[in-house]
Amino acid sequence: MAGTGPASPKVTTVSLRRMKGRGERIAALTAYDYPTALLLDKAGVDLVLVGDSAANVVYGMPTTLPIGMDEMVYHTKAVVAGTKRALVVADMPFMSYQPATEPAIENAGRLLKSGAEAVKLEGASEPVLERIARLVELGIPVLGHLGLTPQSVHQLGGYRLQGRKPEAREKLLADAVGLEQAGCFAVVLEKIPASLGKEVTGRLGIPTIGIGAGPDCDGQILVLHDMLGVFEGPGYRFVKRYAELGSRIQEAVSDYCRDVREGGFPASEHSFEPDADR
Repeated sequence: MAGTGPASPKVTTVSLRRMKGRGERIAALTAYDYPTALLLDKAGVDLVLVGDSAANVVYGMPTTLPIGMDEMVYHTKAVVAGTKRALVVADMPFMSYQPATEPAIENAGRLLKSGAEAVKLEGASEPVLERIARLVELGIPVLGHLGLTPQSVHQLGGYRLQGRKPEAREKLLADAVGLEQAGCFAVVLEKIPASLGKEVTGRLGIPTIGIGAGPDCDGQILVLHDMLGVFEGPGYRFVKRYAELGSRIQEAVSDYCRDVREGGFPASEHSFEPDADR
């Protein structure tokens, strides 16, 4: 009967490529726990990334480098539990794939066994392309990542705009083609000129997902805590803050503390009588 099927079919790596072909934009966000993933999924996010940015926004670390596989597996399981429609991608943390292909296979396998449907690797060096091709050969979908690659922050000299000069633009274009040829189903483009984001998007048959890469990418992704304003601070140019939850949470907790100290909570409606069970 017409209309009895699911209103929002499960998002897959294949359907993302079809979205690019139809000109439909891909909405992606990060998540690190069950309740957040549940909300993102219900809101219609297409791709949920269990980002190694958890190092920053969950653990308070200055870079993504310290987070390891055990933490990524833990967060992946939590996000998968809250996700039904969106494609769940898990970051491969620093040094989980760089040293050799066999550890990369083992670590990617751990993330898929934890419920992730794909993994993300940064860069397009010859060793990384080799790892990606092998993972794809084994049936593990891979999301690429070019431009500002946070795991290489020290080599890049900080969180700087990438692809400024002609030779850097040409290299990034070549790297993007290399990722597609290695089998990536999509590629994240981070902090590059908008014109370069447009050029890469037009060059590739796979979707591009931008974060500070301009409006012409096939999709966009942001770190959830940035777009919700969970933390104070200047933020990044490419972030649009859709809420200021940090100040609202702080205000709510301050009200709670005041109520507790002044005797306003718990009131009678929050207390039990002998004949009450709820």
